[in-house]
Amino acid sequence: MNEQQIAALLAFAGTLDSRVRRALADPQQAARTISEWTAAVADVPATMPTTGWDAARATRRYYEQRGGDRSSQYRPIEPHDLLAAWGPHRTELMNRHTDPVPSADPDDPAAWRAELLGTRAAVATGHTAPAQYRAEIDHGGQKRLAALMSGVGSGPRRYMPAHAAAELARFRPSRARREQLVAEGVPDPLSVPCPYCLAAVDEQCRSSFRNRGKGRRPLSGVHPSRVEAVVAELGAEATDDEQVRLARIMCQPPAPRRDARARHTSGGGEAR
Repeated sequence: MNEQQIAALLAFAGTLDSRVRRALADPQQAARTISEWTAAVADVPATMPTTGWDAARATRRYYEQRGGDRSSQYRPIEPHDLLAAWGPHRTELMNRHTDPVPSADPDDPAAWRAELLGTRAAVATGHTAPAQYRAEIDHGGQKRLAALMSGVGSGPRRYMPAHAAAELARFRPSRARREQLVAEGVPDPLSVPCPYCLAAVDEQCRSSFRNRGKGRRPLSGVHPSRVEAVVAELGAEATDDEQVRLARIMCQPPAPRRDARARHTSGGGEAR
């Protein structure tokens, strides 16, 4: 801010605070105050319409006593109050800024660095709006985001081509089954926790505890109570067709049982 902008800002503050108006009544005191303010807030812009910064609005907020701050009752506005209002706004600008590629020769590190730092300083002082390349997503980026968001589950996923997913389907039958149901328009049965076996979201239903300390094994299907929980979550949005397709999940055949192995006695006798 230059001296003319500081004088206009103090004149506006004088309309809000009679103490500022009385201090500016003396020409010598007014000139000294304007000089001190100019040196203190030289790096603070007066206005930045593109980013929403306005020094006059920040001055008004100081006297509005927001957040329980009653400093304006005891003293008029000072340069550090304006700096305190500009600091968070400048931090937000720098967080939104992405360094553009300098036009200087990359083989000249000094010129490259000088242009890079000059761009950052221009954004930090409000002379240039931040370059928001991060917020721009081209058509290729949109296709990649759509591929990342496709599929089932709520955890982080990586992009996988369709032909690779088809080849891996036989190695992960449970996930392939879920993806098939979602492709048919059926809600994901693992999108809700199971009220019977207490399996969390995205986890397979588990069987009851088995003998000999073998623990619980994952099931190929889901418990009926979990399907009922999916239907209850859909509520009135669930149509008859969706309920029929959800009923198919409940009728999945159980996993094939492994053949019992013959146990041999220590004496080499016949298997029982």
